[in-house]
Amino acid sequence: MNRYTRQMMLPQVGTEGQARLAAARVLVVGAGGLAASALPLLAAAGVGRIDIFDGDRIELSNLHRQTLFTEADVGRAKAEVAAERCRALNSESVLTGTKRSITPENVVQNGQNADLVLDCADSYAASYLLSDTCLALGKPLISASVLGLGGYAGGFCGGAPSLRAVFPDAPDGTASCATAGVLGPVVSILGSIQAQMALSVLMGLAPSPLGQIVQVDAQTWRNSAFRFDDAPEPVTAFRFVAPSELTTEDLIIELRSEDEAPRPAHPSALRMTTPEITISDTNKGKRLALCCATGLRAWRMAERLQPDWPGEIVLVAAATS
Repeated sequence: MNRYTRQMMLPQVGTEGQARLAAARVLVVGAGGLAASALPLLAAAGVGRIDIFDGDRIELSNLHRQTLFTEADVGRAKAEVAAERCRALNSESVLTGTKRSITPENVVQNGQNADLVLDCADSYAASYLLSDTCLALGKPLISASVLGLGGYAGGFCGGAPSLRAVFPDAPDGTASCATAGVLGPVVSILGSIQAQMALSVLMGLAPSPLGQIVQVDAQTWRNSAFRFDDAPEPVTAFRFVAPSELTTEDLIIELRSEDEAPRPAHPSALRMTTPEITISDTNKGKRLALCCATGLRAWRMAERLQPDWPGEIVLVAAATS
């Protein structure tokens, strides 16, 4: 027990808290910048099993914030390298790294085996997919998002309201770290907050971070936090589904142009750009599936069409499927 002596000295941890960590299983989605801070902290603290999913490979432009990796790792699978590094940190923690994205097809299978899900993907579609799944399974979700010099980390589901309860509408902007940039220390701060929230939930510390959001602003240094324990779940929610879940009985609209996506998300999809979409009365008995790369265009179009559409509307984020 020498490895954990310093944290077990804390009355909030002790032998009982350490035993809880050793028995815990955590699913980590995304092995990039947020995970670069969160993963070593979870492994070092003695979390029993950590399963990492990420479909990407390491690029040179990742290294300023994804500090688990080195120049020699460029081209390797992020999930596999992250698991390898954390195994070297603590051989008592079982770590698996899978080069595969979490999708609507595999999320339930992987989520139901976890005691807690850590969302480090920083993707609209992934975050809402994980939130919907965790809400249905009753699993706690620790999610974070970062852009530029700011971001947030929060605890959702597992008895607390979901991500949709706090952010029910489609995001306003389309910016991402790839298009707008991000500073490494901000990512590291939020990843560390995620790790602290996860450990607190796993050990049952009070007050719980579930139902809490921490906001970080590294430009103004005006950080803040708020609770959302009583936030109501939205009446209307547009689910993310996989292309394989679509059928010829659906009305499938591909919002991407042929230049953007030579192959539509489904063979029976109708390719329409956003301004062109008009839905005839003969189609209104069908499920409407809107497809784009990230899910954001599809979500905004769903909000526009929903008042006049009597059936279900689902979203396909083709780039993450």
